Amino acid sequence: MGKKKNNKPKVLEAWSGPGRKDKSIAVFKPEFDALHINMKKRGNTEWWYFDARLEGGYTVVGFFRAKHERTGKTGVEITIYKPNGEKIQNVYNYSRSDLKVSREIADVRIGNNYIKVDYSNEKFPAYEILIDEGEFGLHLKYTAQVPGWMPGSGYTLFGTLGEFGWVIPLPRARVEGTIKIHSKTISVKGIGYHDHNWINFNLIKVVDYWHWGRVYSENFTIIYAHIKCNKKMDDYAIKVFMLAKNEDILLSTGEYELIEENFQYNEKARNNYPKTLKFKLSEQNEIILNVNEIIDADHLLSEFNPILRFLAKNILKLNPGYFRFNSDFEIKLTHNGTRYKEQGNTLHEMVIVK
Repeated sequence: MGKKKNNKPKVLEAWSGPGRKDKSIAVFKPEFDALHINMKKRGNTEWWYFDARLEGGYTVVGFFRAKHERTGKTGVEITIYKPNGEKIQNVYNYSRSDLKVSREIADVRIGNNYIKVDYSNEKFPAYEILIDEGEFGLHLKYTAQVPGWMPGSGYTLFGTLGEFGWVIPLPRARVEGTIKIHSKTISVKGIGYHDHNWINFNLIKVVDYWHWGRVYSENFTIIYAHIKCNKKMDDYAIKVFMLAKNEDILLSTGEYELIEENFQYNEKARNNYPKTLKFKLSEQNEIILNVNEIIDADHLLSEFNPILRFLAKNILKLNPGYFRFNSDFEIKLTHNGTRYKEQGNTLHEMVIVK
């Protein structure tokens, strides 16, 4: 007799159930945003991510990395998109001894840069971040408008390879403070987001591509991710979708259909991308994104040294690309008998690994 086929899925998602969703939303605890990994162990990585869309046309991104996802180095990163489309991006590496981080709360210090959090209001905490690196900097306060959230337990298991952790302490936040560009300080305010990831294996080995983003409208906050695994994980698609109305989280689910349409080729990223994304929760409820501008695109092999670039392209057959899109969105939802149709503009990303 032949061997019995193992039908157990290689990917075990975080949902509490029933099915690929959370019947009840877990209360977000401060330790969920603290350090998770063993810093002495090789092959793991962890980072805290912040971004904000600001009045005046600026968009900023800040990273605090315990261990960089590619290099393993400790450090911070600033990216600033100016109103005229210019991109400023700087990575600052530090020694491991410059990292001071808690396992109980989001208290992170890398050199003189830091993350602090005030849980005086447990449901709606306030974060302060400072990245000050000479000519460039961010000093921003984030005040939660939607409670912290994570899909299920926050952990997705990839067979025996390891786990991927993703929590969102600030799905939506009011932002105010200052940014510094070429030593000029600018007062700003706007809307922001913060999430936190950790991985203890090489996720790139099992993923073809992923979409990630969120939508902010007058009444709704939406966060989504769609991670398409490769044959090593049986082509499994990890799907995450959070829907909040005002401050109340209504849905935490992976039960949606993603439709990708109108593919076009981008020379800079050397990859195709869909100009339209449709997230169908049901026949009546859907969110549509239509790309109107590519604000950032890169062919990620350009980040490798020449030897790794040759191996990745010719031996591993990789053609990785990155996109950050500016898209128009349309929300069509029915909630408690009321039909909502809301429109606006949002940023979202696509990363292609295969």
